[in-house]
Amino acid sequence: MTRHFNFCAGPAALPEAVLARARDEMLDYRGRGLSVMEMSHRSSDYVAIAERAERDLRELLAIPDNYRVLFTQGGATQQFAALPYNLLGAGGTANFVQTGIWGSKAIKEARHLFGDAVVAASSEANGHTAVPRQSEIELSEDAAYLHYTANETIGGLEFDYTPGGAEGLRRRDGSEVPLACDMSSSILSGPLDVSRFGVIYAGAQKNIGPAGLVVAIVRDDLLDRARADMPSLFSYRALAEAGSMINTPATYSWYLAGLVFEWLKDDIGGLVAMGASNDRKASKLYATIDASELYSNPIAPVNRSRMNVPFVLADSRLDEAFLAESEEAGLLNLKGHRSVGGMRASLYNAVPEAAVDALVDFMSDFEKRRG
Repeated sequence: MTRHFNFCAGPAALPEAVLARARDEMLDYRGRGLSVMEMSHRSSDYVAIAERAERDLRELLAIPDNYRVLFTQGGATQQFAALPYNLLGAGGTANFVQTGIWGSKAIKEARHLFGDAVVAASSEANGHTAVPRQSEIELSEDAAYLHYTANETIGGLEFDYTPGGAEGLRRRDGSEVPLACDMSSSILSGPLDVSRFGVIYAGAQKNIGPAGLVVAIVRDDLLDRARADMPSLFSYRALAEAGSMINTPATYSWYLAGLVFEWLKDDIGGLVAMGASNDRKASKLYATIDASELYSNPIAPVNRSRMNVPFVLADSRLDEAFLAESEEAGLLNLKGHRSVGGMRASLYNAVPEAAVDALVDFMSDFEKRRG
């Protein structure tokens, strides 16, 4: 068996140790005589798996006791609808910082469902190459919450600060505006102060586990701001009270996420160590790009994503050769998103530093031969 280096943006690479353990437990989970994917989600064995996953995630992120952790379905895209349904019940308007395609999709969904959404700040004027600064964020007077995308997967644009800072976002009367964040591409990539947020959500298929699962972290006082016409499966309150089991959850994805959490704790040593590794990986790749006359990245250095590194070749006629030769070299899924073209290397947690070393060696060799 040969495993190559996978730079896919999602579904993304999973830790080899996790895959090996899942393989070993596939047919017979701990002597029970069946696979996890065949278990009842109500069984004591599976409940133990689910509870362990939540405990480990809480430990990794130091999640305060006044937050609920929800394991649900529909991916981050479903949260574009679930979030406003859950937070607009008391009135007001959803506010957004728009920094790319995924933020635009969240705005579009809010407007589709509720007719209005305020763009409190946008990076559109600079071509989504730098995030708006805190001073540029202008909340509406009736802001129910502010939503932003911490890391735009496609454009490779990452926030270098948390909107509102340690004091949080405030209306003119001093009342709080909860901060909601799509962290699909950046969660678990390093330490995080959860207490600054009202809601965090993340699709699993990047740093958490396989596709089919989304994790939401919701502050207790926001559980009762929902609209009455909300679909029951969207309800944060109902999910919290049911232990994320209103219906049959994505049991195998949840189990694999739990294995990833254990890997982060036991093999990596936690999020400080993971963050340091991610910094090293990104620094190596950006240094290669910046030193090159063939490759370039358009993002302002302070907002360059550690997780998703897009780059273009000075001569686009070389794109096909670059992709063909990189795949032959065992470097997979480097083609950029269809909406922007070029190349993209996603450096999620499970992508080892050896993969980045192999990529930069290939890029340097390709430039010597083709540049």
